[in-house]
Amino acid sequence: MMMSRQEFEQHVLSAYEQLPQSARVALDEGNIDIVVEDWPGPESEGAFDPEAGDPNPQSLYVGVPLPDRHGSHANLLGLYVGVPLIDRYGGEPALPDCIYIYRCPILEACDSYDTVVEEIRVTLLHEIGHYLGLDEQDLERLGYG
Repeated sequence: MMMSRQEFEQHVLSAYEQLPQSARVALDEGNIDIVVEDWPGPESEGAFDPEAGDPNPQSLYVGVPLPDRHGSHANLLGLYVGVPLIDRYGGEPALPDCIYIYRCPILEACDSYDTVVEEIRVTLLHEIGHYLGLDEQDLERLGYG
């Protein structure tokens, strides 16, 4: 599937803008960056592939194997890096959290334009769920697993 970086980023922004106003305000106040990268980079080094039996509770992998051109995390679609809200303590200065959305793995995992747009939405919601403290089982029940 082909989609320019600019168009992909526009769909990420659109998915963010479709969140309820209260959710957007909470994310803005929560000091969270949403970053689009082509492929997983050094930030993904702590993530584990669930196929290896050790899933990282803050990452989303596609279920199909992708070409191993970009390391062991080529099938990583998104990643939340930070301290979930439920684990924060009052008064602690928080570094900015970050949600990474990985463009090329999403494009390679999807076979149509509409599927890409939906996967962007689901991946963003999945990673926001981790920020809120939801685990994989919670996200699966909500349809964002």
